Amino acid sequence: MLISGWGRYPTIDAELQTLNTPSQAIESLATTPAIARGMGRSYGDSALAAHILSTRPLDRLHAFDADEGVVDCDAGVTLAELIDVFMPRGWFLPVTPGTRFVSVGGAVASDVHGKNHHLDGCFSEFVDSLDLLTASGEVLTCSSSSHAELFRATCGGMGLTGVILRARLRLRRVKSAFIEQVTLKAANLDEALDLFEAHGASTYSVAWIDCLASGGALGRSLLMLGEHASSGGLDLAPSRTLSVPVDMPGMLLNRYSIRAFNTLYFHRIRQPRTEQRIDYRPFFYPLDGIAQWNRLYGRDGFLQYQFVLPRETGREGMRAILQRIAASGRGSFLAVLKAFGAANDNPLSFPIEGYTLALDFKNERGLASLLDELDRMVLAHGGRLYLTKDARMSAEAFRQSYPRWEEFQALRERYGALGKFVSLQAQRLGLE
Repeated sequence: MLISGWGRYPTIDAELQTLNTPSQAIESLATTPAIARGMGRSYGDSALAAHILSTRPLDRLHAFDADEGVVDCDAGVTLAELIDVFMPRGWFLPVTPGTRFVSVGGAVASDVHGKNHHLDGCFSEFVDSLDLLTASGEVLTCSSSSHAELFRATCGGMGLTGVILRARLRLRRVKSAFIEQVTLKAANLDEALDLFEAHGASTYSVAWIDCLASGGALGRSLLMLGEHASSGGLDLAPSRTLSVPVDMPGMLLNRYSIRAFNTLYFHRIRQPRTEQRIDYRPFFYPLDGIAQWNRLYGRDGFLQYQFVLPRETGREGMRAILQRIAASGRGSFLAVLKAFGAANDNPLSFPIEGYTLALDFKNERGLASLLDELDRMVLAHGGRLYLTKDARMSAEAFRQSYPRWEEFQALRERYGALGKFVSLQAQRLGLE
């Protein structure tokens, strides 16, 4: 069957095997290299291979400690399912990416981050332990104290150490399903980064950024701060979901339409500071309200480009990159800026202390050369790209920006994972 990541590029003709039991994976891996796949929300080719093992049927909740907030669940359980079950009980995810339609296994494999990384770090900080099916067919329970190296390599390891079967996660206690949101208007990039620094104590912070603005308005942004409300209730009415029913004509997304959208979106906020109480869904998951939104980019799909720059070079590098994007006219109306806290000890985990920007580019002629140029700028400023969003990074760029890749490969070799757990991305990056 033809299958792709969320960006719909690349596409591969693959055999998709659904896993109802770990024994099915053991039998399959005995003869055929494969990669595990959950909800398919990684953007590029990290969950694509000739043979794919779908973990979605592994979807049971096994136990919950109501005193400590620890849930024991299968890897195929989605973040949305956890929220639906535990939000009414006063518990929420401690770290969440920008979509709740991600499996627990996928969240671990990507070591996802959220709007609170500057304070709380990545998803792995709240994983007490996980069960991993290794190449030998043995299931190992890994944690920071048992098989610790394998645990760290698996968190952020893009499924290349084994098949994540089950995990124990610590949830966050909340009193309300609502968020107290403050929106701050920044006239340019320097103001936006100053606001991130000034509000570093806010639990959540994220900025929408106009990547086509130039001159004195370069990097103009809307910074959203959030705190869990102390009142408002835990139960919410079902939200209305819109849908993109067909692939939109690619010609609708161009520099003129994106520039017009960005201008209107920025100026819709008239005051330098606004406050409102909203439910958690539009704050954490604004695009989840539009089913199949990836169709907006047309049949050729899109590439999400997310990079991080260290704090020391972040302003200079971010300014140069935004200038190059604005000059190219290949802007994105989905551009998100965040501040990161300290890196963790997982060899392939993405965040480093500094600033990260994520943009969606329509897949079209000429884009590859621009992204290659942006790669060189990111590397020159000591940054790197996010593997979960990547569909085209070179092996050289990967090795330069992820200096612990050899340590990661050595561990994979020690556990027999080389040649067993393989994705298109792994092959492209020299991690077979």
